Amino acid sequence: MLRVLAVDDEEPALEELLYLLRADPRIRSAEGATGATEALRRIGGAVDAGPDDPSAIDVVFLDIHMAGLTGLDVAQLLAGFAAPPLIVFVTAHEGFAVHAFDLKAVDYVLKPVRRERLAEAVRRVAEQVGDRSASVHDTAADQIAVELGGVIRFVPVEDIAYAEAQGDYARLHTAAGSHLVRIPLTTLEERWRPRGFVRIHRRHLVALGRIDELRLDAGSMSVRIAGAELAVSRRHSRALRDLLMRQTGR
Repeated sequence: MLRVLAVDDEEPALEELLYLLRADPRIRSAEGATGATEALRRIGGAVDAGPDDPSAIDVVFLDIHMAGLTGLDVAQLLAGFAAPPLIVFVTAHEGFAVHAFDLKAVDYVLKPVRRERLAEAVRRVAEQVGDRSASVHDTAADQIAVELGGVIRFVPVEDIAYAEAQGDYARLHTAAGSHLVRIPLTTLEERWRPRGFVRIHRRHLVALGRIDELRLDAGSMSVRIAGAELAVSRRHSRALRDLLMRQTGR
């Protein structure tokens, strides 16, 4: 499911493009920008927020001829980003195709935009986004990036005992200390479920294999993990106990 930003300084053309994009079932969201400056501001904010943020953008459908900065200017600027969105040019002019593909554009769609041609561009984007996600999963699934004093470090997931929700952030607890990351706990739960992490409370996600003790006291349940005692909510207590019993073979 793709998150799209469409950019065109002619509002009728922009509205038509958004209408066609939103009708495609592979598009999760499609928003519009009426100029290069607005587009760059929104793309910059999305890149800074990260791929898991609601503002994230997978692909920009970009007009070439616009007042001020052109679509080609925007693409050249985006090439300097660490992890820019993909680009599809949408234009009435054929003469810029070679330059567009030099800028690593996924596709080059001519106006007036036909539904079938746009669907093919979306297919190409979806394929590249899938390849990019698979590559990230293969190379980085065992680690998570954290920032320490302006330096990015990669912490092995196997070193994390538990994660604690702090609003839209999560604090990761390891034997060496803790790290705050801008990723919601629900996202980490989905991402790390295959790695043996389980939710025990709305605030806590724990590595099942790192639990030292399971404690029952007057009907309440808690776990001892990495030197901390964490409460287990009633809604998660039975599932956690069953998981631990299966793990120990009882």
